[in-house]
Amino acid sequence: MPTKVSEYMSPKVIAACEDLGIREAYFQMRESNIRHLPVKDSDGKLVGIVSDRELRRPNWVDEAPDLQHQYELSDDMEVKDIMVRNVHVVHTYDTLSKAVKLVLEHKIGALPVLDKNEELVGMLSSVDLLQALDDIFEESKYDKKVKRAV
Repeated sequence: MPTKVSEYMSPKVIAACEDLGIREAYFQMRESNIRHLPVKDSDGKLVGIVSDRELRRPNWVDEAPDLQHQYELSDDMEVKDIMVRNVHVVHTYDTLSKAVKLVLEHKIGALPVLDKNEELVGMLSSVDLLQALDDIFEESKYDKKVKRAV
């Protein structure tokens, strides 16, 4: 039976509201040791995602007057101003294979995980997928050892 997303996702979700300042979002991510911050609207629905990539190389840097201002994070801008709105998601019941295909196809580092009611219940990162791959390798090694012993 294929492995489900729910087996490897991180169930502890730290999310931001749309009007959170980007400086505050940066510190929230840093303190929580996360690289992806899902964004919810006032009704609690997933509406976007911010990665450390958007904070490291925001779209507005090309308009900065000089390099000194290039990476200045300010709460004058809000998460809704820089978030990715077309969020690729998986569901708890999806296979890891589906998640891997999405990550590879869209070159993203994490996927928000929704339940059957479309509620945000977890995050599945590329690190989580590497853990699943390592577990598969270990299981394969064990199976080979058992077959040789028989």
